Amino acid sequence: MSADSRIEAITKRIVERSKPTREAYLDRTRRAISKGVHRSTLSCGNLAHGFAVCSPKDKDALAGDVVPNLGIITAYNDMLSAHQPFETYPALIRQAASEAGGVAQVAGGVPAMCDGVTQGQPGMELSLFSRDAIAMSAAIGLSHNMFDSSVYLGVCDKIVPGLMIAALTFGHLPAVFIPAGPMTTGLPNDEKSRIRQLYAEGKVGRAELLEAESKSYHGPGTCTFYGTANSNQMLMEIMGFHLPGASFINPGTPLRDALTKEAAKRALAITALGNEFTPAGEMIDERSIVNGVVGLHATGGSTNHTLHLIAMARAGGIQLTWQDISDLSDIVPLLARVYPNGLADVNHFHAAGGMGFLIKQLLKAGYVHDDVRTVYGQGLAAYTIDPKLAEDGTVSRQPSSEESADPKVLTTIDKPFQSNGGLKMLAGNLGKSVIKISAVKPERHVIEAPAIVFHDQQSLQDAFKAGKLERDFIAVVRFQGPRANGMPELHRLTPPLGVLQDRGFKVALVTDGRMSGASGKVPAAIHVTPEAVSGGPIARIQDGDIIRLDAVAGTLEVLVDAAEFEARTPATTNLDDNEFGMGRELFASFRRIAGPADQGASVLF
Repeated sequence: MSADSRIEAITKRIVERSKPTREAYLDRTRRAISKGVHRSTLSCGNLAHGFAVCSPKDKDALAGDVVPNLGIITAYNDMLSAHQPFETYPALIRQAASEAGGVAQVAGGVPAMCDGVTQGQPGMELSLFSRDAIAMSAAIGLSHNMFDSSVYLGVCDKIVPGLMIAALTFGHLPAVFIPAGPMTTGLPNDEKSRIRQLYAEGKVGRAELLEAESKSYHGPGTCTFYGTANSNQMLMEIMGFHLPGASFINPGTPLRDALTKEAAKRALAITALGNEFTPAGEMIDERSIVNGVVGLHATGGSTNHTLHLIAMARAGGIQLTWQDISDLSDIVPLLARVYPNGLADVNHFHAAGGMGFLIKQLLKAGYVHDDVRTVYGQGLAAYTIDPKLAEDGTVSRQPSSEESADPKVLTTIDKPFQSNGGLKMLAGNLGKSVIKISAVKPERHVIEAPAIVFHDQQSLQDAFKAGKLERDFIAVVRFQGPRANGMPELHRLTPPLGVLQDRGFKVALVTDGRMSGASGKVPAAIHVTPEAVSGGPIARIQDGDIIRLDAVAGTLEVLVDAAEFEARTPATTNLDDNEFGMGRELFASFRRIAGPADQGASVLF
């Protein structure tokens, strides 16, 4: 299947732009491959430390270089619902490895923080940087050089991007990502959102709010709305790091366990010791990255990936830009309606046909590249399946249907929910930013209103509660970028702005912070760069300035005389309160060297 000519053109320009860095990356990767992963090159003392707790059988196997050893990098902890299921995975993986004639060891653990827990709290200021810390932590685990292949156990917001950066940094090793799956459906997401707005208005109390939240987040697995965590799972499948059909099977089910064991065996089958060697650094290329971006648009995925995909691509020497992402959004139609872009959750998405149906539709129109390498050993067409549990307890794959089981949730390429992916880059005299409009009504795609400036989200909350925001306005929330305070998500702004919008006011948000996969019905120009702390134009906005946010034309402008605006002294603010507490002092060096948002907001590249 050939790709659409417009998709091919964008892919080719990424290839051309990336040539110097991609060629250097591949050269490093191939040199590492040529050295091999030979445990016999370790000294006897090195090796004895590396397998001291293994069984006699596994010690004998690892003493030579004939039996493959699988390194497990895990984000397990038992506080977070999405990662709690990983507690039992190492035992399953070791069992599967033994059945396949190999060995598996937990190489290391990585931190896994939940943005849902830290939302609006000081710990959120560590969230974005945890991505790069996760990549470093995984590197420490794999640096023992004991492994022929790797599997990565991670699900949520920064964990999977950090793990993919690690997988590409160790690109000479094969890498398979193993998900835990979403929790079963609880309180509908739109009802949860309604209760949140009522709480913001003071119409229900904390007890009612906690009851609603607890019914939404109620058991093991990923949160069921289509935020960054579930966008991660979609990306790993459409980019070929998952086995076909693995993304959205619930935890604690026989099919989930069968997929986990199959993934471990596949990771051992694609080592350099066999005939299907698939090093991650060669497997993932520019076509894979474009497929990921296309999947993001077709499903209305998380705005966080305008940061993460750029950083993930750079780990493999690939230079992806916001313009590429925006241009692909103009081409790719929206095929899924999953909250906050609709009422359904990811379980409904999977039941409607899920990833297999989605990929089949995208291939049919030429919106994704089929001629890519995957951990499954075939191109993307092999992912157009519906996973089932076979009678013998293994995974059975049937061709995905030609028709959606629920056209209100998942539609065909000829009947899209909207003609574009709804994720656009905005540019103008305030710099560059991104906006997600797939959940924003068309009449709100253009907002022109006076600015009200805030230096933190609590100030906006206070103004709302005091009744000072009952008018048309654009909230400018600045000093929220990576160098200011780690670029926290600003979800606490969603309920009050949503209430004001529902009351009939024209409202929007402009910020150098983040809103993430839960970006919803309020127009929000986010990730504004250059950020305020670096003297970006957003620091020169004053209360009352007219701002025009135009998601149709792709512009973000302050309508002030250019000479007057340029002559203004950029505002400053005291960030001392963001320097200490909840570990923030340990990340001071990260804040100093963090790159701009349009380059992935990374400390690594």
